[in-house]
Amino acid sequence: MAYVPVPKDFSKIKTKLALNLTKRQIICFSLAGICGVPIYLLTKAGLGTDVAATLMIIVMLPFFFFAMYEKDGFPAEKILLHIIRQKFLRPGIRVYRSQNLYDRIIEYDKLEKEGAWLEKKAKEAREARNPFHFLKKADRKK
Repeated sequence: MAYVPVPKDFSKIKTKLALNLTKRQIICFSLAGICGVPIYLLTKAGLGTDVAATLMIIVMLPFFFFAMYEKDGFPAEKILLHIIRQKFLRPGIRVYRSQNLYDRIIEYDKLEKEGAWLEKKAKEAREARNPFHFLKKADRKK
C-alpha cells in the first residue's frame, strides 16, 4: 500500500505557480533576465564573450539572491531592512544606567552643607567689612 508523507508544519508550504516556482521567484528571475541579458548583448562585442557572460552573471546574482534566500520565514529584503535599521538607523550600544537614589541624597546633603558653609563665610566677610562692626559686637554682649 502506497502512502504520501504529510509535512507537519503547513506554514512552510508555499504556493507554486509555474515550473515549481513561487510568484516571488518568477518575478525575481524575470527581473534578473531583463537586467542581465541586455548587458550581455551590449558588452559581447566590445569585451568578448567570456567577460560579457561574467558581467551578466554578476548583475543577475542579487536578483537570484532575493529570489532564493530565506531565513526563519523572512525573505532577504526584510532581513536586509532589519540589518540596516539595527546598524545605521538605531543607536548602537544601549547602556543600562540605574539611578541610585542614595547617591543623589548624599550629593544633595553635601551641596546643602557646602551652601551653608559658603553663606556663613559670606556673612563673616560682610561683618568684617562693616566699619561699625565693633558696635554690633558690643550690643551682643548686653
